[in-house]
Amino acid sequence: MGKPTGFLEFTRQLPLRRAPEERIKDWLEVYQEFPEDALQQQGARCMECGVPFCHTGCPVNNHIPDWNDLVYRGRWQEAVRRLHATNNFPDFTGRICPAPCEAACVLGINQPPVTIKQIEKTIVEKGWAEGWIVPELATEKTGRKVAIIGSGPAGLAAAQQLCRAGHDVTVYEKADKIGGLLRYGIPNFKLEKQVIDRRLAQMETEGVKFVVNANVGVTVDVADLRRDYDALVLAGGAEAPRDLKVPGRELKGIHFAMEFLPQQTKRVWGGQVPPEETILATGKRVVIIGGGDTGADCLGTSLRQGAASVLQFEIMPKPPDERAPQTPWPLWPLQLRTESAHEEGGTRQWSIATTSFEGDAAGNVKRLNVVQVGAPPKFEPVAGTESTIEADLVLLAMGFTGPVRGGMIEQLGVALDNRGNVATDDEHTTSVPGIFAAGDMHRGQSLVVWAINEGRKTAATVDKYLRSIP
Repeated sequence: MGKPTGFLEFTRQLPLRRAPEERIKDWLEVYQEFPEDALQQQGARCMECGVPFCHTGCPVNNHIPDWNDLVYRGRWQEAVRRLHATNNFPDFTGRICPAPCEAACVLGINQPPVTIKQIEKTIVEKGWAEGWIVPELATEKTGRKVAIIGSGPAGLAAAQQLCRAGHDVTVYEKADKIGGLLRYGIPNFKLEKQVIDRRLAQMETEGVKFVVNANVGVTVDVADLRRDYDALVLAGGAEAPRDLKVPGRELKGIHFAMEFLPQQTKRVWGGQVPPEETILATGKRVVIIGGGDTGADCLGTSLRQGAASVLQFEIMPKPPDERAPQTPWPLWPLQLRTESAHEEGGTRQWSIATTSFEGDAAGNVKRLNVVQVGAPPKFEPVAGTESTIEADLVLLAMGFTGPVRGGMIEQLGVALDNRGNVATDDEHTTSVPGIFAAGDMHRGQSLVVWAINEGRKTAATVDKYLRSIP
């Protein structure tokens, strides 16, 4: 513990966000630089608890008190090594993880918790700036071959671990660029894509091979992969979106969030979107159905595209401003969260359900019929609260129901669990020998830290399996 009285002397600080009126004009990350001496003070607030509950809150089991202390002492290179001991991609988690570690921080019982996420991000950025993060080549090759299907955080973590263990690893991605939802599901203002690209360059130097435009089960034959590789890892995510099946759903101008967000990412790096497929919020009255992170991403993107207005609502009641009593420390708290996009404009509403859509003579959506609803789980409509919302573009951001079942999953014949995810045992082994699953494809829609955790654990199982092959 670097400074025993640190938590008494210093208050929680975070980097400032750029002014909303400035940042909605670009696609750059919203946070300003945080001074190094201020960050070291934040590291000094860590109490290095006898039982560090931040460990239990962190799915990748980061050694958080260790690198907080190292940052306070200015031992940055050691902090970089300690951080990477449990997390392949702290530059991702330091930006987009909701930080369950901070929710579990013991200091958070009666004070603001330690700024763990910002310390994590600063450590890894200093590591890159100083040249301390370099490719880690395998000391020996096993001659075994592994195919990773999906290049999100679970697939990339598994690929890097297996490559460093000496196996020949090839990652297959159906999109035109590597990264999965990191690339196309998260806007640049939260995660600039050069952050992904520098990791991919590291992995390529280590020996990982990447194949894009490779839709396994559609353009890539499953039988070929089974023949050419000793093991397969399914890490394709939970891509089946939750739909809203009400009258008028077929109208033009109603899209899933993951039809809308990837297009803007392509535009940012100069990619082309066919005119007939283009979805833009420019000048339109936008309604976003869904109040989570994806909905906030749609909000920030719509504002940057120049929407005339943006309304975001969801069926759940408004959370309390402070931690709800039913989620006491160290649980992940039920409470209202304000993302950077919510500071930039738009309106939020809660306890609203859509009953139908209406359109014009050309088949374009023009309005939503909605009603206020009561508490879950019944969400009973409240009589007399029916109303109409005008809209030119509706974005459905209501989460995902699991992996896409057709194509690869059907052809491989792996068993599914009762939620429709790929079923595995405790070691991420599927019902088919030699096939493993990690991340959202196995556990359902979840967090980036869980994806990295599962990628690493699956890699350990696959490594053991490959070394057991005669």
